[in-house]
Amino acid sequence: MPVTIRTADEELRPRWLSLKRGFAMRCPNCSEGRIYGRFLKVNDQCSHCGLEFHHHRADDAPSYFTILIVGHIVVPGLLWSEQTFFPPVWVHAAIWLPTLFGLSFLLLPRVKGALIAWQWAQRMHGFGGPEPERQW
Repeated sequence: MPVTIRTADEELRPRWLSLKRGFAMRCPNCSEGRIYGRFLKVNDQCSHCGLEFHHHRADDAPSYFTILIVGHIVVPGLLWSEQTFFPPVWVHAAIWLPTLFGLSFLLLPRVKGALIAWQWAQRMHGFGGPEPERQW
């Protein structure tokens, strides 16, 4: 495992604070500017401090984490209600489908914001860390 050596001018960034700010869909650096211009469209830079967001690499990770979180909430609730009350299928559909979609739409931008903030805190993908060497 390679060891990361930090120089004296490279200060540690607050990881948990930046995750909290990213989950709130705010700039991980200043917490004043917004990460998004629209639903999941990341701004090129923070409107308050000027931190550039355009080089983030969230890719599919926010979707996977959102599915993981929502699945761990909905599936136990569905199984508990089925074993306790034995409701018909239409009741399950009326309760759990809106819950599933609502939680997904609520969590997806927040998880993506937290992931972008984590990349900033870790100095990944152009957020102030050394660029990786290309292996062509």
